[in-house]
Amino acid sequence: MTAPLRGPGFAKLRELADVVYDPWIDQSPLRIYSAEQLAERISAEAADVVVVESDAVRAPVFDLGLRAIASTRGDPNNVDIAGATEAGIPVLNTPGRNADAVAEMAVALLLAVTRHLVTADSDVRSGNMFRDGSIPYQRFRGAEIAGRTAGLVGLGAVGRALRWRLTGLGLRVIAYDPYHDEAEHSLDELLAEADVVSLHAPVTGDTAGMIGAKQFAAMRDGAVFLNTARAQLHDTDALVDALRSGKVAAAGLDHFVGEWLPTDHPLVGMPNVVLTPHIGGATWDTEARQAQMVADDLEALLSGNTPAHIVNPEVLAP
Repeated sequence: MTAPLRGPGFAKLRELADVVYDPWIDQSPLRIYSAEQLAERISAEAADVVVVESDAVRAPVFDLGLRAIASTRGDPNNVDIAGATEAGIPVLNTPGRNADAVAEMAVALLLAVTRHLVTADSDVRSGNMFRDGSIPYQRFRGAEIAGRTAGLVGLGAVGRALRWRLTGLGLRVIAYDPYHDEAEHSLDELLAEADVVSLHAPVTGDTAGMIGAKQFAAMRDGAVFLNTARAQLHDTDALVDALRSGKVAAAGLDHFVGEWLPTDHPLVGMPNVVLTPHIGGATWDTEARQAQMVADDLEALLSGNTPAHIVNPEVLAP
């Protein structure tokens, strides 16, 4: 098991099997196995079940007689599903395991950018509470979010988890998602109505770059833009332009292409932008939740039943 796991689910896994636990996330320097390296490790441990999060699972892993592969992702894109299926190996996944964590990060970014929390914190720490002869109350007045409209682009597990949180904070929530019946707005309608636009879509050929200059221009004046999904969903240059013009009042971003933002990037110098390094799902609870999901599904599989979360159920057909 190279995925980070904890809690009751991890204890259950130890009851189900002899566990070799070596999570990639605890390694320094960072370790992510290639398929060849993973196959070598599996062979060395004589493992017949592998639980991964970031390691590549492709041939030659499929030649090792595995009984199951579990990927602690909603979309197990680190696994060659077609190859596993051809080899007759069940692939388990953990959809929604970090939905609550990412939804809470979106709320945190929304409050941080609307109430100037990062800049205010910096002023306190640097002794500049009365900067330029002003008082904090003058500099840090912000807009309340209650009574505003939030538009969610994507109504999957994260979007739904965010929807009830924002509703509880007093926002009206609308959504665009062509694959979800509860999303009743088109993208154009959402952009015209929303005071807060928050992205929660997967990156596909249809969604990559879906929020560009045209879409930013269609937003309400002073909109707040949030992206806790993937940076590939929006045009960053167009976002910078929208922020500079004031069309977008503030932005909260938890992901950047290549997992990196240069220190001289225009976003870095904007006080109305909060930037976090792809940590939306980084909670102990996410690790406990994915452990429980894998444990329950592995128990079902070993008992001859159909797991609740299996990507290729056709391999179980008699």
